[in-house]
Amino acid sequence: MPSPANVLALFAHPDDAEFLCAGTLAHLAERGASVHIVTMTAGDCGSAILPPEKITRVRKSEATRAAGLIGAAYACLGEKDLSIFYDQRTLGKVMALVRRVSPKLVLTHSPIDYMADHETASGLVQTACFGATAPNYRAGARGAAAKPLARIPHLYYAEPFGGRDILGNEIRSDLFVDITATLARKEEMLACHESQQAWLRAQQGISDNAGIVREMAERAGRLSGFRWAEGFRQHLGQGFPQDNLLGTMLGGMARDVRS
Repeated sequence: MPSPANVLALFAHPDDAEFLCAGTLAHLAERGASVHIVTMTAGDCGSAILPPEKITRVRKSEATRAAGLIGAAYACLGEKDLSIFYDQRTLGKVMALVRRVSPKLVLTHSPIDYMADHETASGLVQTACFGATAPNYRAGARGAAAKPLARIPHLYYAEPFGGRDILGNEIRSDLFVDITATLARKEEMLACHESQQAWLRAQQGISDNAGIVREMAERAGRLSGFRWAEGFRQHLGQGFPQDNLLGTMLGGMARDVRS
């Protein structure tokens, strides 16, 4: 990696980053990047037993512990599960965060995913990355002290759960990171989210989180030629950087299959 960089992984809920890109974040942290894992919510609906205020405390603690395994910082923007809205107040929070962290590289949810919280978070992150350079956008009182960015950061979308949209159509990544060396760390990070084992089993029928992680990593590996991998797509809209910074930062551990 040419120089240390700030990396922002902004996802909807605690454990989303661990499921979708923790292996990549571990690689980046090992190479000197300052990694920030931020969630829109604290996962207040992630329990059938504990009330919101208690499960929130538990999940923040789990997320902090997971981030600490790779030396990353964790923060929560304080929104509520199933109530992440694309509005001025929430965009102001995300914009202020992007300006404060000043990331070169941002990872977030796929714009098309299996639930609205993920899709809305993705849209907020996209707008915040694009607008963080605009000095006339006032990101609320908290954002006033944060200077606009000099450049739009590189933005990447993690592969959605299962690699499919809500109609079952495949969403295929075209940028892959070899996580063979960091898969164990990814699994350790996910294991920190102990409260979600029972919840995901009850709500979605997922009885083996590590098994799901390995299924996703194996699928990405087949598409990329790696043994285990994580998949991404780069946002290449007008104004956004067109070079593949993730590939530059990770060298031979990243593979672009677009050509």
